[in-house]
Amino acid sequence: MTTTTSHYTGEERSKRIFAIVGASSGNLVEWFDFYVYAFCAIYFAPAFFPSDNPTVQLVNTAGVFAAGFLMRPIGGWIFGRVADKHGRKNSMLISILMMCFGSLLIACLPTYKDIGVWAPVLLLFARLLQGLSVGGEYGTTATYMSEVALKGQRGFFASFQYVTLIGGQLLAVSLVVVLQQFLTEEDLRAYGWRIPFAVGAVAALISLFLRRSLKETTNEETRAHKDAGSITALFRDHKAAFITVLGYTAGGSLIFYTFTTYMQKYLVNTAGMHAKTASYIMTGALFLYMCMQPLFGMLADKIGRRNSMLWFGALGTLFTVPILLSLKSISSPFLAFVLITLALAIVSFYTSISGLVKAEMFPPEVRALGVGLAYAVANAIFGGSAEFVALSLKAGGMENAFYWYVTAMMAVAFLFSLRLPKQAKYLHHDL
Repeated sequence: MTTTTSHYTGEERSKRIFAIVGASSGNLVEWFDFYVYAFCAIYFAPAFFPSDNPTVQLVNTAGVFAAGFLMRPIGGWIFGRVADKHGRKNSMLISILMMCFGSLLIACLPTYKDIGVWAPVLLLFARLLQGLSVGGEYGTTATYMSEVALKGQRGFFASFQYVTLIGGQLLAVSLVVVLQQFLTEEDLRAYGWRIPFAVGAVAALISLFLRRSLKETTNEETRAHKDAGSITALFRDHKAAFITVLGYTAGGSLIFYTFTTYMQKYLVNTAGMHAKTASYIMTGALFLYMCMQPLFGMLADKIGRRNSMLWFGALGTLFTVPILLSLKSISSPFLAFVLITLALAIVSFYTSISGLVKAEMFPPEVRALGVGLAYAVANAIFGGSAEFVALSLKAGGMENAFYWYVTAMMAVAFLFSLRLPKQAKYLHHDL
C-alpha cells in the first residue's frame, strides 16, 4: 500500500479509505470500552468503595481510572515495538482482544458486599489491562491512519481517529442516557451499570473481525531494520522529537479529559445539575465535537499543522479559566452546552491532527513506538490524573487551583508547539 505520487488511482484511493474506516472502527470500540468506566462511575462507585461521602467515592473511582493510565506507557512501549517489528495490523488485533477481556471482566465483577476488598482489587486489575490495551491502541492506530491517509488531505483523513475516539465517548454516554430512560436510579446502581461493559466486550469481538481484513502499511525491509521498535534507537536518534511530542501532548491530554470525561462530574458536583441533565449536555457537546474533527483537519491542511497547534496552545491558555469559572456558577443547561462546545472547539485544533502531527516526527522503523510511548507517558501523568487532581483539589477546598493548573499546561503546550518544524521531516515522502 505504498505510492510515490500524490495522484491515486480509483482503486488505490478506495483501498486507503477502506483502511481508514477499518482501523477507525476498531478505535471506536476500544475507546467506548475505556470511557464507559468514566460515565458509569457515579453509579457503581458505592458498590466498590463504600462511603458516606459521594465525593470520596468518586475520588476512589477516579484513582482507579488514573491507574489505568499508568499502564499506558508500558502498553505504548510493548505495542509500539510489536507494530514496528511485526506490523501495525498484528498490534491492533492484539490490543482489541485485550480490551475485550478487560470489559468482560468488569461486567461480571462481584461487588464489595460480595467479596470485600477483592472487588476493588479486581476492578483495578481490569482497568490495568484496559490501560495496557489503550496504551498500545493510540500509537498504532495513529501511525496506521497517518500512513494510509491521502497526501494533501492527511489532516482530514487522520482526523477520523478522533472522530471515532470521540464517537466511543459519545456512544458510551448515549448508552448511559438510554439506560437512564428505562431503568430507575436504584436499578442503575444495582445492575444497570454492568450492561455497557457487556456491550463493549461483544463489540470488541466484532471489531476483531473487521481488523483482520486490514492491509499492512509496513514492508519487510522496514520491519527488519536494525532499529525497528528499538527504544534505544528512539532516544539515541530522536530524543528531541520525543520531548517535543511529550511537551505538547501533556497539555493536550489534560484539557481533553477536563472537558470530556471529567466535565459530566463537574456539572453534577460543582454546578449542581442533575446527572441526567449533565448527560444530555455532554451527549450534545460530544456529538458536535466529533463533527468538528474533519473540519479542523481540513483547516490544518490549509494553514499547516504547526499553526493549528499554536492556535490550540494560545486559545487554551487564554480561555480555560474564564470558561471553567463560568460553568461553576451557571444554571442554564443551554449556556453550559455552549461553553463546553466552545472549549471543545479550541481543543479540536489539537485533537483533529493529534496522531498525524506526532507521526510526522518519527521515521517508519520507530514511528509507532515514538508516537505511542510519548503519548502514553504524557497521558498517564497529565490526562489520566485530570479527574483525580480536580476532585482532590475540590475536596480540599481549592477547586479553582485546578483551572490555573490546566491553563499553565496549555501555555507549556504552546511553547513546545513552537519547536514543531514548518514542514514535516518524516511521513512526507515515504508513503
